[in-house]
Amino acid sequence: MIITKSKPKEAVLRSLEDHERVFIVGCGTCATLCQTGGEEQVNEMANILGKKACGKVVVETPCDIRILRRDLSSHSNIIAASDAILALCCGSGAQAIGEFTDKIVIPGLDTLFVGETERIGRFYERCRACGECIIHETGGICPIVRCAKGLLNGPCGGMANGKCEAGGHVRDCAWVLIYKRLEGQGMVEKFKEIRKVRDRSKKAEPQELKTR
Repeated sequence: MIITKSKPKEAVLRSLEDHERVFIVGCGTCATLCQTGGEEQVNEMANILGKKACGKVVVETPCDIRILRRDLSSHSNIIAASDAILALCCGSGAQAIGEFTDKIVIPGLDTLFVGETERIGRFYERCRACGECIIHETGGICPIVRCAKGLLNGPCGGMANGKCEAGGHVRDCAWVLIYKRLEGQGMVEKFKEIRKVRDRSKKAEPQELKTR
């Protein structure tokens, strides 16, 4: 899930100062779950913008051009007459909206990370999208994200009482968690394996995947 947070309303309004007709697009998946771009937030922004808001819609998945085309088709005339689109979705969705509509897109959210949801209001980064997943070797815990230093071969010297030195020994050390998980799975031998330094050249920027 893509975790987002709302930009300050004042900042969004400043970005929209030069636009008189603004169409608002929300996200029915990740941003809805984050409570940053669902029906409620889209309606709230429409009320704040007042007469500037010429239309609104919550697209099921704005980052999917096929779904975007489907959900925006009935609003095409209004969008064509708008000055800009306020995107209450992740950066990928906002860029897809821009590519599909050829309109000025104002991001209403900041995209933070790929994460998991504990409950509404509590989100944790769990994937860096590194392109080299090794969680089968580390008890299902990603050391690149969970370790403040991204270490691949055990804890650093700053670990104390199972806690990470980054942030004042409050957060659990990723490698202590990994050891305990592997121990519970009867796979402690995996902990002893030496992993090579990540080859960052494998992740070319920008990325794309074409399977057909």
